[in-house]
Amino acid sequence: MKRTFVGGLLACLFFAGQLLAAEGWLSDLDEGKTLAAEEGKYMLVDFTGSDWCHWCKKLDGEVFKKDAWKEYAGENLVQVSLDFPRRKKQSAEVKARNQEWMKEYGVRGFPTIFIMDPQGEVVAQTGYQQGGAQNYIKHVTSLINEHKAKSEG
Repeated sequence: MKRTFVGGLLACLFFAGQLLAAEGWLSDLDEGKTLAAEEGKYMLVDFTGSDWCHWCKKLDGEVFKKDAWKEYAGENLVQVSLDFPRRKKQSAEVKARNQEWMKEYGVRGFPTIFIMDPQGEVVAQTGYQQGGAQNYIKHVTSLINEHKAKSEG
């Protein structure tokens, strides 16, 4: 019985991860860094409280769930969501790993968004911005372009 429960739980976690990935989001920062390096893409890392944080929900609904964002991000970014839910179930391993990353990057509130270059270095920090998907695309693009200009100059 116990083995069946654990196996079922692992399967659920696997499929939840696959669902995030299907939506264009990874749930593991190390995996995101590897993919960003392989594809030469910048990374957007979202530290979120998906089931309780008002501004996180607004950002998700106004930006990340919109087709314009999905198209932009699919072509230009590797997306990683590091979630800190209060009601959704998470494995102890995922909780611990996310806590380590939160501490490493000095995250103090949600949502905290990091833009990282293809080498995994933080180049900008941001959060919720008014104006919907198109505005957020402009915002993220300007942060990336600003970094590229500094790097080349």
